[in-house]
Amino acid sequence: MEVRPGCRQTEVGVLPEDWGVAAIGDLTVKVGSGITPTGGQRVYHSYGRPFIRSQNVGWGSLLLDDVAFIDDSTHSTFADTEIQVGDVLLNITGASIGRSAVADSRLAGGNVNQHVCIIRVDERKVVPRFLNMFLLSVGGQRQIDSFQAGGNRQGLNFGQVRSMRVPVPPTEAEQRAIAAALSDADALLGGLDRLIAKKRDLKQAAMQQLLTGHMRFPGFHGEWEVKRLGDIAALNRLNVVPALQPDKPFVHFSLPAFDAGKNAQIELGASIGSNKFGVPPTAVLVSKLNPRIPRIWAPPSVPENAVASTEWLVLTPRDGLDRQYLFVLCSSPAFCEQMELAATGTTGSHQRISPSTALDIRINVSTDRHEQTVIAAVLSDMDAELSALEARRDKTRALKQAMIQELLTGRTRLVPAAGADA
Repeated sequence: MEVRPGCRQTEVGVLPEDWGVAAIGDLTVKVGSGITPTGGQRVYHSYGRPFIRSQNVGWGSLLLDDVAFIDDSTHSTFADTEIQVGDVLLNITGASIGRSAVADSRLAGGNVNQHVCIIRVDERKVVPRFLNMFLLSVGGQRQIDSFQAGGNRQGLNFGQVRSMRVPVPPTEAEQRAIAAALSDADALLGGLDRLIAKKRDLKQAAMQQLLTGHMRFPGFHGEWEVKRLGDIAALNRLNVVPALQPDKPFVHFSLPAFDAGKNAQIELGASIGSNKFGVPPTAVLVSKLNPRIPRIWAPPSVPENAVASTEWLVLTPRDGLDRQYLFVLCSSPAFCEQMELAATGTTGSHQRISPSTALDIRINVSTDRHEQTVIAAVLSDMDAELSALEARRDKTRALKQAMIQELLTGRTRLVPAAGADA
């Protein structure tokens, strides 16, 4: 690989010539973790000194909704693990290994358990937030992965943490500038996450009110009725065997395609295989498998050559029922809860609901076609707003990843290199 002018090849990749590379052990005054106090959860309190466990350390953020507290007497038995502001907290065991965050004033004087490592930097050498950003980067996570037998991320010891190699910009100002830029991106992502969560809650509340008749729009006074799903939707089981037409392209509505962003895959019949269902243009797809009960999909357009995996219930509205209204009914909390309760079999992917059981689920339905359309339109608008926010969040997350690659390798400099022209 060609090294660009003004740079050099290092063990952590190509870096500017004025950047250094150091082991974490050479940049820190402490690398260590704590213990779980004797008595476990029985010694936890609702106030006192915060006691940080792995679930409290996120990907760059502190997750303190369920933080535990200990009293001073418990703290005194392992005071060596007392947290200071600026400590980098790194999860070193379990499924969340590799997550890290920087301790702020909320954690000062608290403690960590044995699953969380305190990395206390020498701030004359490296800025805590810069080190934290590196740990979360592709380069940092790659080193963490390299210590795991078979790549299963089981645990890190202190020696491994100390040995990790870190690219180090030459000045504190440059380190702080990089950390600040990435922290701003994190703050934007956090704000979008909170807004999305709020919008989801509002949508759930609106569905609860609008799909039960508890809240009516002005001008609608007709009766609501409790009906079976089978009374308002027909189950379509037209069998299609794509393998019999191996060279024909089909639009395949599969569960993986749904989970990957609701993008149906165009696949040749030879790749899809046999025993699929044809999908009518007005279809609403409802998953019958756990943990995918319920997944609801109303594709905006359904081509003539569309097929659905047999894990779906392929429903079409009866008697002129608004298709989008059928979709929101099947997305409602009441319907989803009944689907979950009616699933049979062992837990996980082997649990499912039978078509006949699904068709017998009861739903509260407006008999006014115009009211159905209005309700569906309002909830669809809320869905569209959520989708736009989620797309914006995804673009912001991708932008942040690009920023990390640029800033933590020195490809983009926020502070001019020593000797560079101003």
